[in-house]
Amino acid sequence: MSDDEVPWLDEGEMRAWLSLISLIHRLPDALDAQLRRDADMSHFEYQVLAALSTTEQHTMAMSDVARFTEGSLSRLSHTVKRLESKGFVRRMPCPTDGRVTLATLTDAGHDKIVVSAPGHARAVREYVFDPLTKAQVRHLTEITERIARATGQNPG
Repeated sequence: MSDDEVPWLDEGEMRAWLSLISLIHRLPDALDAQLRRDADMSHFEYQVLAALSTTEQHTMAMSDVARFTEGSLSRLSHTVKRLESKGFVRRMPCPTDGRVTLATLTDAGHDKIVVSAPGHARAVREYVFDPLTKAQVRHLTEITERIARATGQNPG
């Protein structure tokens, strides 16, 4: 294909593309609204607490939390500062590498994620999985993993 030729989308591709773009915008907004209403936190704050809750010591390097949440270090820093002010997270320098800042989930933060998780899980199930068959869930996984690889991401 020459540089002058544009690979325009056909009708089916355009419909799929517009559906995907709509979903990319609406699903995070719906999840954010549920968490703000039911747990008084944003979806990104929930993701930070969830990331920390997955480790044995409930502690991660801020850079690892940023990768887990797919957020910038700047956004993460502002969010963790808010979570610290609520008593949910504590930051400290890494004892073995002074260049690294660690974030630790406090007991209050752990309690918050435990109380918030059921409502979030219900929302994810309602918005994403209940409308799909088991086969469609498998296809969704395959599709999103392929798109992630095409964009240079490591899925899963």
